[in-house]
Amino acid sequence: MATETYVMGVFERESEAVAAVEDLKKSAAWPVVRVHSPIPSHALAEAMQVRKSRAGWYTLVGGIIGFFTGFSLAIFTATRWSFIVGGKPVVALIPFVIVGFEFTILFAIFGNLIGFLHQSRLPRLRNLDVYDPRCSGEHFGVLAACTAEDRERLMAFFREKGGDTRPFDTGG
Repeated sequence: MATETYVMGVFERESEAVAAVEDLKKSAAWPVVRVHSPIPSHALAEAMQVRKSRAGWYTLVGGIIGFFTGFSLAIFTATRWSFIVGGKPVVALIPFVIVGFEFTILFAIFGNLIGFLHQSRLPRLRNLDVYDPRCSGEHFGVLAACTAEDRERLMAFFREKGGDTRPFDTGG
């Protein structure tokens, strides 16, 4: 059984990394595992065909739950305490909307945080040993998987695209 090996192509320019990702996707010879970028790159996201995040839906659901929670808490509190209101309604909607609004903001923030963590799959503890520190500075990294026999061909592919290579053995 062949052991799986990772090879990272490290590129100085974004355009070279995008071209490498597109060619890897077209050939389908080696799967692209991950791409590292020192800056947000729309071109790399488009080349990787990254789908739109659904974190906004978590925010919406959190906001809706927050509104009804705040409104319910205000109504519950007003009905539990026997205040003398002088003929006014105990459950006054206008002041309770303020509480509902504040809870909407609070729960929307919680929903957004949960959505962000869930959609970005954090904490991500897999493949921490297959990273090149140059990708934190000014280089772009394209990590691809291959068999041990294909490692030299993949390294030659990355060099042909204008990148430096760094192989990683998983020891499997």
